[in-house]
Amino acid sequence: MTWEDELFGLFDDLESQASASFTLEREAELADRRRAEYQQVTLAARLMASLDREITLDINGVGLVDGVLERVATGWLLLRGRGQDWVVREAAVSGVRGASERAVPDVAWPVAAKLGLGSALRRLADAAERCVFHGTGGQRWDGVVQRVGADFVEVAVGEPAQVVLIAFATLAAVQSRD
Repeated sequence: MTWEDELFGLFDDLESQASASFTLEREAELADRRRAEYQQVTLAARLMASLDREITLDINGVGLVDGVLERVATGWLLLRGRGQDWVVREAAVSGVRGASERAVPDVAWPVAAKLGLGSALRRLADAAERCVFHGTGGQRWDGVVQRVGADFVEVAVGEPAQVVLIAFATLAAVQSRD
């Protein structure tokens, strides 16, 4: 082998090592970028990608609830369970099983998904449907929505009806009656 062959062999070897080093650095950089980007993903974005899927929610003050995820909106979601529907405040969700691996960023959400919890509760008031209201601390109120304020719901409970004001911050879920 000539000195030129040895020199070109050395250059080929160095080039191969540099290429391998670049590939390792690039893979590490891409992994860091994926981690950095994923920290921007919200629970709501993952839930939005899970529409029409059977999921299980662990709801503070309620426990495990199974159903098909029908709607996700700002601060709440609608779960259609067996024989009943659940309007769940997102902040009361402590765990989700069965969610999609994907996420839908809020800029891609439909306009109706921008409606808050008050909007869903006003629809219940319009329907005058009797519901069970679950608090995050395990409280339960059986009644009918009368009015919805900025950060609370007014519920007529019992016979004769007494009005109970339930703060959104302590409301975990609203369950339709069987």
